[in-house]
Amino acid sequence: MVSDEVVDLAEALSQLVPDLPKVILLSTGGEANEAAIRLAKLVTGKWEIVGFTQSWHGMTGGAAAATYKAGRRGIGPLAAGSFGIPAPNAYRPRFPGVDWRTELDDSFEQLDRQSTGNLAAFIAEPILSSGGVLELPLGYLAALRDHCRARGMLLILDEAQTGIGRTGQMFAFERDGVVPDILTLSKTLGAGLPLSAVMTSERLAREAEAREFLFFTTHVNDPLPAAVGLKVLEVVQRDGLAERAAVAGGRLKDGLLGLKDRHACIGDVRGRGLLLGLEFTDQDGRQASEISDAVTDLGLELGLSANIVRAGNSGGTMRIAPPLTVTDAEIDLGVELLEAAILKAMAN
Repeated sequence: MVSDEVVDLAEALSQLVPDLPKVILLSTGGEANEAAIRLAKLVTGKWEIVGFTQSWHGMTGGAAAATYKAGRRGIGPLAAGSFGIPAPNAYRPRFPGVDWRTELDDSFEQLDRQSTGNLAAFIAEPILSSGGVLELPLGYLAALRDHCRARGMLLILDEAQTGIGRTGQMFAFERDGVVPDILTLSKTLGAGLPLSAVMTSERLAREAEAREFLFFTTHVNDPLPAAVGLKVLEVVQRDGLAERAAVAGGRLKDGLLGLKDRHACIGDVRGRGLLLGLEFTDQDGRQASEISDAVTDLGLELGLSANIVRAGNSGGTMRIAPPLTVTDAEIDLGVELLEAAILKAMAN
């Protein structure tokens, strides 16, 4: 039995992304990525999955195998056919003087040499959030899509953190004009309740049905979180929160760039909308990660919640992602507290 709330949310999502009108509603981002990977394997008939080596997609099965940021050691073999390539990093390029397109082309050349001819999908975050707030440059998604198409692969975009307005548009992929084959949403869609979604095209849905696609959980298509998700979409659109994220994000970024101008320990400020990263550099014999951790902890003592969840190595980058409803006064106060924490950390 499918409830009205589930149908209404699926319809609302399909109106936002008309090319991906088929929707499954699940509970977590990990589940959504698990379903997306399973779907890609089934419809392509292949089983190799590629992701970024700084990625975070979940902690279960296939999602964990596509997660390279942390959590890979001490648990035995992960899914066979898991490959990783580096995400572009303009601030710290792997090979100075080599542009992102050359690096991407070379990465796929290496993939082709390692693959058994069963490349099913590439799963990517438009902005690698926990991986250090690495934003894919304009043009990268289109080039990535072209590489996938040339190999019969599907493109899965994980917008758990970038979706529903955070980057200044409803979805981060809209900036690039590249609609993925499969889109996953979570976190921001439920506004605190466990809700995620997998979206795909009519063509892939038909093929999946013909091949007897199955992904079922106890709480698939639950009406309560669906009702919440529907209200989230209504409020975000009614109150113009995506547009607000662009404006507020610009104010926050200006504040962080001001800090960069005043403090030599800050090397880079990057990101989009209200998903920003502040990367420290090694300073006075201290490693960037040590400075980042100290600033985070001191900031919390001062009343600033930023970068509280940390796992693996993000190269000394603080992840700063205020609510879409953040006020100008709160942004200014946050920058002020952050500077106080930096001053205290560097004085110790």
